[in-house]
Amino acid sequence: MKSRLIMFALAVLLPGMAMAADDAGALLARSKAASGGERWDAVTTLAAEGRIIAGGLEGRFTSRSDLERRRAVTHYVLGPVGGAEGHDGIRVWRQDPGGEIAVLDAPEALRRARTQAWLDARAYWYPDRGRANYTAPVARQEGDQRYWSMIATPEGGDPVTLWFDADSNLLVRTEQKQEAFTAVSDMSDWREVEGLRLPFRAVTDLIDGAGRRDQRMRTEAHFERYTVGVSVSDADFAVPEMDARARIVDAGGITRIPFDLVNNHIYAEGSIDGMPARFLVDTGGANLLTPATARKFGLAASGQLAGRGVGEEAVDLALANAREVRLGGAVLERPTFYIMDLGDIPAVEGVEFDGLVGYEMFRRFGVTIDYAKRELVLAEPARFVPPVGARAMPFELAERIPIVHGRLDGRQVRLSVDTGSRASLSLHSPFVREHDLVARYQAAPEAVVGWGVGGASRGRPVRFGELELSGLVIPAVAGDLFTGDKGAFASPDLSGNLGGGVLRRFTVAFDYATKRMYLAADDASATADAFDRSGLWLMKDGSVLRIADVAPQSAAQRAKLRVDDRIVTIDGEPVMQRGLIGWREQLRERPVGTRLALGIRRGEAMIQSTLVLADRIPAHPPRKP
Repeated sequence: MKSRLIMFALAVLLPGMAMAADDAGALLARSKAASGGERWDAVTTLAAEGRIIAGGLEGRFTSRSDLERRRAVTHYVLGPVGGAEGHDGIRVWRQDPGGEIAVLDAPEALRRARTQAWLDARAYWYPDRGRANYTAPVARQEGDQRYWSMIATPEGGDPVTLWFDADSNLLVRTEQKQEAFTAVSDMSDWREVEGLRLPFRAVTDLIDGAGRRDQRMRTEAHFERYTVGVSVSDADFAVPEMDARARIVDAGGITRIPFDLVNNHIYAEGSIDGMPARFLVDTGGANLLTPATARKFGLAASGQLAGRGVGEEAVDLALANAREVRLGGAVLERPTFYIMDLGDIPAVEGVEFDGLVGYEMFRRFGVTIDYAKRELVLAEPARFVPPVGARAMPFELAERIPIVHGRLDGRQVRLSVDTGSRASLSLHSPFVREHDLVARYQAAPEAVVGWGVGGASRGRPVRFGELELSGLVIPAVAGDLFTGDKGAFASPDLSGNLGGGVLRRFTVAFDYATKRMYLAADDASATADAFDRSGLWLMKDGSVLRIADVAPQSAAQRAKLRVDDRIVTIDGEPVMQRGLIGWREQLRERPVGTRLALGIRRGEAMIQSTLVLADRIPAHPPRKP
């Protein structure tokens, strides 16, 4: 929890002189003296408890730290949910509100945890608890407040900027990168406890790449009590056992669920508290409902937090608990649902659905997705068997989503695996810039390439050559390059996101108990991706199709089509005879040069236009860049 107690402030560099590099030690010595001096030498453990406030919800927390061995654990209850996170000195773990336990072993998760453990242990005063490199302190000022700041890089950890009040010498702020955000922590209300000076208030903001902070992402911690020298044991910090809130009621501990594949998304039937529900199955997502479906199922939502996805904007997020959720014969008891307005996603999908199920199911059961048979198989962990002939590949966890390693046209890549993405492969902007991929792949102009929580995702379409995963070579992947600085695809921790466009070529299985993903090739595994030849991003709008985006230099632009035009007919056929899904397929797979007569409603007028399909990216793989 402490890693999230952060407040952002704009720092203005003073024109004065920086301290000499060897004065970092002097600054730390003054800080120690101001915080209790030699009294800290006898402190090996510390506990705290208090109130937390986040997103309009209130709750309580308790924390316990072993300073010498750099171990810590925090338990919290916030409104209708609770959870925990800890570090046992080696492993980083998290207990989600649904009771799922995850050991976070991705390098970025470990780096962040090592830095937080270094801070918790006050290792900046005690190098034997963890060494670090320091930059020279620099004088800074905000209004009338003066600071000294310097960057510390703990061994094996991420850099963290330390801010010391120039008058009191107390460490009052830290700044640290967390994925696409900067986490900035302000500590205040300092009081004496057994000769130590400790903060009784901490405030958290996460700042995006554009320098924006969102009050819905703020967390406040109000410390009510510290206990110095508290007794600790290994069990306090150990990874807890996962509770038995999940089961499969079908005989043999295995359930088979038919699904529909729409826009490379998996849709399956289930229920919430005994009432039928239609779910999108998403490895990267949590249990999620829209506000309307939450009301439909009689679930009371509370809080106003912020949710983010591939879009650039954060959206309101609330929390609710149900009695149970079922997917086929798989049952989760007392699940937590995130309540979020999905905006235009139903119109983008062209189908109606109630919400998402994802990580909670994947973590509890072995999951096999047979795309060819359109069948989802969930098994109790002891009953899980990988698909016949499948290649195994380990995955890491940073948050909820699996992360795998591979090679793309000779470059090593780390990819999140996301059944909730319709795309084949979307590369993150830091990776794109690092390798100059826009030029190397001669990327098409930027256009809308996806749509998720937070709105449209824009990227530059490309045709990759070969993607290799666990020895399986996947040719001619049609993907996109993200070049923005906001949203999930701005994270520097990953190379990109692997979506349903690639996964559908295989039978895919996930075993979270052993952190293994399995791929079994089918007849479609060597087939090149088809890619839209129209340049249109279409959305369902009643009985017509609304144009939400027109790609530059595309067939649609040459046909002089405009955003917000409504397509009423294609070749004289009302568009809803095939529907959005059917026309997307036609615009992707009909050959270059196909001429389509469009009946367009533009404002109050009806006009005619001819769309001549053309490739936006090469139809075949380019030479390796």
